Amino acid sequence: EAPEGEIEIAIATIWQELLGLERVGRHDQFFELGGHSLLAVQFISRIRTTLGTELALRDLFAHPTLTALAQCISKIARTTLSAILPANRDDALPLSFAQQRLWFLDQLDHAAGAAYHMPAGLRLQGQLNQAALQAALDRILARHEALRTSFVTQDDGQPIQLFAPADVGFSLQEVDLSHLIGNEQEVAVVRSSEEEARASFDLSTGPLIRGRLLRLSDQEHILLVTQHHIVSDGWSIDILVQEFSALYTAFSQQQTDPLPPLSIQYADYAAWQREWLQGDVLHQQVHYWQQHLVGAPALLEMPTDHPRPPVQSYKGNRIAVTLPAALTQDLRAFSQRHGATLFMTLLAGWSALLSRMSGQNDVVIGTPFANRQRSEIESLIGFFVNTLALRVQLNDDPTVVQLLMQIKANTLEAYAHQDIPFEQVVDAIKPVRSLSHSPVFQAMLVLQNTPVGGELSLPGLTLSSITTPHSTTHFDLSLSLSETGESITGSLEYARDLFEQATMERLVQHLQILFSAMVADETKHISQLPLLTT
Repeated sequence: EAPEGEIEIAIATIWQELLGLERVGRHDQFFELGGHSLLAVQFISRIRTTLGTELALRDLFAHPTLTALAQCISKIARTTLSAILPANRDDALPLSFAQQRLWFLDQLDHAAGAAYHMPAGLRLQGQLNQAALQAALDRILARHEALRTSFVTQDDGQPIQLFAPADVGFSLQEVDLSHLIGNEQEVAVVRSSEEEARASFDLSTGPLIRGRLLRLSDQEHILLVTQHHIVSDGWSIDILVQEFSALYTAFSQQQTDPLPPLSIQYADYAAWQREWLQGDVLHQQVHYWQQHLVGAPALLEMPTDHPRPPVQSYKGNRIAVTLPAALTQDLRAFSQRHGATLFMTLLAGWSALLSRMSGQNDVVIGTPFANRQRSEIESLIGFFVNTLALRVQLNDDPTVVQLLMQIKANTLEAYAHQDIPFEQVVDAIKPVRSLSHSPVFQAMLVLQNTPVGGELSLPGLTLSSITTPHSTTHFDLSLSLSETGESITGSLEYARDLFEQATMERLVQHLQILFSAMVADETKHISQLPLLTT
């Protein structure tokens, strides 16, 4: 049945665009069509732009069918939120709150900076047009002011943003490894990748993005690009890959830049954020997080293989995680049946496992949130991502469904208060500080909804993402998963100071068994879920 009326048609049009569908019916359900939290946020941003209506995320979960959602929207008064406008470039431009925290950490301990490097690698097979490659990277730098930013301290000790000129050019170092053969070449690739990922950045001078082009033969190259987190995030890497693809394609065929101009830059967002996030808006969000985290444990007390050192070293390692196709299908079906997202179900399992292993029935888990609720900033490269501290309480030994419902309610509440940067939450709740672990939480859960890398074809080239070295971690445990086709895959990153690899491999086995038990019998209490195969 086709949508009717202005609101239904607007919703259907946005769903078709976001979900890649040709048509949507009046009785279709957002999450059954493939919607998830990230797409839900983009949907709300589009509704704000199209209809001038401020829809809450919980409204979409409460009314996920198109007709019900249209009725809900029709009852909301239309509002006009202030647009993000270009800031005056003659004034000193402040850092965003998130940037300020990373800048402060860099001042405190520059050596720990490698933990905030974002290395990425692409293997390019085929005939490479090197001039088009350099031109594409130069253009991305010219387009995104954030990538040309440096952070200079003023006389009062506060940092401001300065920008290199648009034609500064991308710093690409060429390394010829074609004279090496077989294993020697692979060893050299690994060494070069590690050097590239670890080489320090100077925030006060820049550049804060750089690359190496490794030549293996006429028909094979590896492009390594490293960014500092203060100017980028996971979503930004996706933009970088898409724009690189479009620009390289155009330039290699002697065409002009096909990308639409950007209306604002990251520094405009930073200035807007400082102005908007104060007074009542700030107070209400701070109050929510103070209430949410009051009395939460300062430390997740997992059994460790080695005593926790007095100062966190950030040394990390990671192992692969794969949830088989059948289990993935069961987890998706379980989520849909209860009107929850896959992320909420994964959080239920991960928190249940951490609770069982630590013996604590109160667990706080961090998760990154894209923080791109405004359509103006969807296409910008920059450090937007925010961290939410999600608290899960298992005091009364809930059943699987009870736990999921608690997590669903808490997650939607957290999403409604996601504008306040995590660093301000930490300042507000004043946790017991320790150099031996991160504040508020020591375990993370990440679900990548944006497929990172993967296969991408360019004229005359086949691209595949390569695993870049990763020897640092901020947290004791960080589970990063991604929906790739039929299976959920990813990795478990862990602190080498605390855990041995064999222990982590056992933890992943426990998690798989627990997930299987959750979907097999959702009436079971958390304490009854097996961690070992019988």
